[in-house]
Amino acid sequence: QVRLVESGGGLVQAGGPLRLSCAASGVTVSRYPMGWFRQAPGKERQFVARISLLGSTYYDDSVKGRFTISRDNAKNTVYLQMNMLQPEDTAIYYCAAKLVGSTWDNWGQGTQVTVSS
Repeated sequence: QVRLVESGGGLVQAGGPLRLSCAASGVTVSRYPMGWFRQAPGKERQFVARISLLGSTYYDDSVKGRFTISRDNAKNTVYLQMNMLQPEDTAIYYCAAKLVGSTWDNWGQGTQVTVSS
C-alpha cells in the first residue's frame, strides 16, 4: 500500500523559507516520478514541481528560481525547499506519485503553508 506523508508546513513571513518533506512508504521514490502540487482556497489544485526517475526537475513558472524539489533515496523522501515565499504561495501542499500511466495516482494528505505579508 502506497503512503505519502507530508510535513514541514506552517506559518512564515513573506520572504522567508520553508522546507516540506514527503515521506514515502510502499513506493520507492527513485523509481517513479514524484511531484508537489498546491491548492489555494477557492482555486483548483495546481502543479508546482516534479522530479523524474533520472533526477530531472521541472517547475511551474510561478515558483521557478525560488523552489527546489529534491529527493533522498536513502530516506525514501522527497523535499520541496521553498525560498522567498510570498503570500500568494499560501496553500495546502500535496505530494504525489505517478505509478501507473500518465496520471498522478497517489496523493498525500497535504500540509498547510501560510505566508503572512
